[in-house]
Amino acid sequence: MVDVAEKPITARTAQASGRVLVSPQVIALLREGRVPKGDALAVARIAGIQGAKRTAELIPLCHPIGIAGVTVDLDVADEAVLIRARVKTADRTGVEMEALTAVSVAGLALIDMIKAVDPAAVLTDVRVESKTGGVSGDWAR
Repeated sequence: MVDVAEKPITARTAQASGRVLVSPQVIALLREGRVPKGDALAVARIAGIQGAKRTAELIPLCHPIGIAGVTVDLDVADEAVLIRARVKTADRTGVEMEALTAVSVAGLALIDMIKAVDPAAVLTDVRVESKTGGVSGDWAR
């Protein structure tokens, strides 16, 4: 692990996004709240938050940090579910991996909820959109 002991504690944020490509049938079920396994969007949102909190356990060499806040938003579009995560901390290292993990886990949970209806669903385009704080400063895609 990289030694971050001498780095200053600063407020940091990161935003990430991704998409789950799904069939028109899944879009209809999501919009109508009729997914057979239950509230797929709520389950995915909670899973994403849990994923962010457990990132250091999942990603080797990732520092365990105190997370001050996580939001995970899922929007049903015409051919995909758009996922956005925002993570905040006041610590010595950034939260880009936590934001990426939140999006990834939310997407995987969504696929689990809809796989009986659409076994071809695809999690794609997972990426960091922006980050703030730290020595390297702010960055946006």
